[in-house]
Amino acid sequence: MTHGHHHGRDHAHDNELDPMAARVRALETILVAKGLIDPQAIGVIVDTYETKVGPRNGAAVVAKAWSDPEFADWLRQDATTAIASLGFTGRQGEHMQAVFNTPETHNLVVCTLCSCYPWSVLGLPPVWYKAPAYRSRAVIDPRGVLREFGLDLPAETMIRVWDSTAELRYLVVPQRPADTEGLGEDELAALVTRDSMIGTGLAGAGQP
Repeated sequence: MTHGHHHGRDHAHDNELDPMAARVRALETILVAKGLIDPQAIGVIVDTYETKVGPRNGAAVVAKAWSDPEFADWLRQDATTAIASLGFTGRQGEHMQAVFNTPETHNLVVCTLCSCYPWSVLGLPPVWYKAPAYRSRAVIDPRGVLREFGLDLPAETMIRVWDSTAELRYLVVPQRPADTEGLGEDELAALVTRDSMIGTGLAGAGQP
């Protein structure tokens, strides 16, 4: 196992209670207390953006990289600009690096200090991504963590852990599933899961 980019504690990180999050939480509390919104409805909306709408952006990026070698090269060299060319930009997606899985190397993304995450391509971060257990164990025992996600990689596969920062976030480009040569980009994108773009899953399997 090798580690990717690391950061010190002097780097600015998104805090769970940053000013915007605190304002949103306060507003939500007031609206729920006044009976103006249903907490269950909020949960459904959050789940939609966490697992469905948001990750579709990243899936489109991956599908284009699978289909277009020139775009894949551009994504390797300048992921921020390549991703922006597809219209996916915004908060927590300003500086991106794409890391490509191969038969020899599997990439896994974590933010060890908080929960830096590429919202523009993956939507809202899953709860487990922000959990202290994942943030610490992904670095110490990445193979064990992947097994808990149902991903048991061959012993000879190197696992490379990339530590996100407020300045740089990562998108894993999973390996293209076999027997997909005849599929178009939309069909390929449907095979790309959120977890496969974090590194805790494979394309074509798991929860999108």
